[in-house]
Amino acid sequence: MQTIHSIALLTFCAGALIGCQSPTSDTGRSPQPSSGLCNVEYVEDLIGIQVSPEILDQARIKSGAAIARVLRPGDIVTLEYNAQRLTISTDETLRVKRVNCG
Repeated sequence: MQTIHSIALLTFCAGALIGCQSPTSDTGRSPQPSSGLCNVEYVEDLIGIQVSPEILDQARIKSGAAIARVLRPGDIVTLEYNAQRLTISTDETLRVKRVNCG
């Protein structure tokens, strides 16, 4: 139950930050134009870093995705494909293990 609350809090915080961050790129790459469609190529450099609400929002912007979510081990999720969603899979300490769209 605590995991669900943690995800809800992280999602809420990330949502509160929408519009507060300017789209910048740490890799020198320009962010993908906001089409609403996710492109994981722009956020593959996240592997190994720890996710925060700020990182989640920056990743959403850089990938061009309309929405983003963080999945920790054991989280229960729906499996429908959504081309507008960035999914960041982490370990227990919120270090990024994988990024994908859908």
